[in-house]
Amino acid sequence: MGDLAKIFKAYDIRGVVPDELDPAVAEAAGAAFVRVTGADAVVTAHDMRESSVPLAEAFARGATSQGADVIEAGLGSTDMLYYASGSLDLPGAMFTASHNPARYNGLKLCRSGARPVGRDTGLTEIRDMIAGGVPAYDGAPGTVSRRDILKGYADHLKTLVDLSSIRPLKVVVDAGNGMGGHTVPSVFEGLPIDLVPLYFELDGTFPNHEANPIEPENLRDLQAKVRETGADIGLAFDGDADRCFVVDERGEIVAPSAITALVATRELAKHPGSSIVHNLITSKAVPEIIAEHGGTPVRTRVGHSFIKQTMAETGAVFGGEHSAHFYFRDFWFADSGMLAALHVLAALGEQDGPLSELLGEYTRYVASGEINSEVADQDAAAGNVRAAFAGRPGIAIDELDGLTVRDDAAGWWFNLRPSNTEPLLRLNAEAADDATMAAIRDEVLALVRKK
Repeated sequence: MGDLAKIFKAYDIRGVVPDELDPAVAEAAGAAFVRVTGADAVVTAHDMRESSVPLAEAFARGATSQGADVIEAGLGSTDMLYYASGSLDLPGAMFTASHNPARYNGLKLCRSGARPVGRDTGLTEIRDMIAGGVPAYDGAPGTVSRRDILKGYADHLKTLVDLSSIRPLKVVVDAGNGMGGHTVPSVFEGLPIDLVPLYFELDGTFPNHEANPIEPENLRDLQAKVRETGADIGLAFDGDADRCFVVDERGEIVAPSAITALVATRELAKHPGSSIVHNLITSKAVPEIIAEHGGTPVRTRVGHSFIKQTMAETGAVFGGEHSAHFYFRDFWFADSGMLAALHVLAALGEQDGPLSELLGEYTRYVASGEINSEVADQDAAAGNVRAAFAGRPGIAIDELDGLTVRDDAAGWWFNLRPSNTEPLLRLNAEAADDATMAAIRDEVLALVRKK
């Protein structure tokens, strides 16, 4: 079975195919998933990678060997699988390695109602059962059937965001040869949108650029096409199309925090006084704007399991992360880049100004972006930073997720948190102006990288 500890991550199963993840692992995962969830039926979907179909078929063999029926939705985005799990009230399995390079594949699992399965909610149990050998099932095997979910998914999203009265928009979409090329045409059908498609051909070798829009170089083609065509907006999806990045009419990249703030105000207009969840490295503007619009901001750790858990506990209507994951209560608390995109299109199309002007009120501070530093000892390096700032007047420190240091009077903060999988410290800093942000950023990096 290979090194299961290596491919079982915090939120999913992911590894190089076939060296680390192969059909035998997928088949055992299907059998273990049914035993752990007690499911009578599961729904599956897969992305466009060459290895996805063999892995999905192997998973179905394992699931049916334990007596569960398998409904195959076929090609789909991760949020389409969440829609299937939510609308059918079945556990689900999505075969994708998201934004990882072509040689990778993976498996995202959820319980019925799109409830997450992570390290503490079933994934460790599944791993241990595979390692020990999944017990045989003595009943009749389940059946496999196919169901087209795409139209239902597209129709459902359009019931959640009213786009009926928007003005015509020219929209460039870079699907990165990923699943956005499959879902966007169905979702946009019938809307007053002049779609300019980039890299809609499904190709798991990613011939044009990596399907990872958090890296600025992967947005260059989109930026250029927006400027060239005079488009109103550009959208970029990652490989499994669960994250969406936005480019304005000038071709400038929009910070996901600004999108979080925009969508938050729209959800608060529909659900006054609601809670909105944001992780601790979104812009300080986000909780400020939530509070100004009568909502309750709720700060949480980075990571979708923390966001979803906190949303469920607080009944929050929406949640946003710096990484362009956006979560919706009326989408089973699951994340959907497409639903966030529809909110932005609705907000843009309901008024006459350009996107840059619309988003101006949601952008208040200067951010460093995430900066990684390789360190031999994460705790020691973070301890050096803590010691350097702890005694200064006006400083507040918390350790909800890594080390967060704030000076509210001076208007800056930074967070330094360790990677779970690599010997890295990740720095995010924000301030009221460029000079202050650069000074804080450089001081922390000098401490972290000191030999």
